[in-house]
Amino acid sequence: MKLFDSHFHIIDPNFPLVENNGYLPDPFTVDDYSTAFHRYPIAGGAVVSGSFQAFDQTYLFDSLKRLGNEFYGVANIAADTPQELLDELDNANVVAVRFNVKRGGSESLDKIDYLSNYLHDRYSWHTELYIENKDLPILRPLLHKIPAFSIDHLGLTKDGLSELFYWVERGIKVKATGFGRIELNPIDTMKQIHAINPGALMFGSDLPSTRAATPFSEADIDLISDSFDETDLDSIFYSNAKSWYTAA
Repeated sequence: MKLFDSHFHIIDPNFPLVENNGYLPDPFTVDDYSTAFHRYPIAGGAVVSGSFQAFDQTYLFDSLKRLGNEFYGVANIAADTPQELLDELDNANVVAVRFNVKRGGSESLDKIDYLSNYLHDRYSWHTELYIENKDLPILRPLLHKIPAFSIDHLGLTKDGLSELFYWVERGIKVKATGFGRIELNPIDTMKQIHAINPGALMFGSDLPSTRAATPFSEADIDLISDSFDETDLDSIFYSNAKSWYTAA
């Protein structure tokens, strides 16, 4: 069974890193990623920019070039990013802008409407949110202005879960990632999401699991595999994410 890893980080000390709330991660290079997943048939994935990379894009250009054409980029984009750089990112397989609502390190929320729509209209990029479910209700009017978005780590919190389901009903994507950092039962939550929209869930490793209480392990894949049938597993592990990231 093929896997599309919809969420992982590359942390290469050869490129700029910025402390976020006093935190600076250990290195996790492209070679480290390949070693960590050597037992699995990885058929593509998404390199997600972290808060500790701020608006640096040099690491992302390098990572995507080394990983190959089946891998895509999710970038922190500043509102004043030059058009030439945006064109270069699009040509390098970047397909999404990320807003880190939980930790910062990305553009502020007051720019989400402008940036999400501009990048979607010009490049067909989508938006990715690192946000807690409990913060979703107050942002409902703003999120309705975004043309296409996904939410990381099952939305993290049990509080606000009904609001996550509200958005799943409206076609958003949800990453089944970061089981070691969430306040939810991952399988129960995934089953509820899948029942609402079988096209919503996207597996991701969240490697190297920065700041997570429990890092990703192969047991997370086994847990999902034991909880869904073969058709559902193809959607969760591969086809949902593949179609999401190749839409741009």
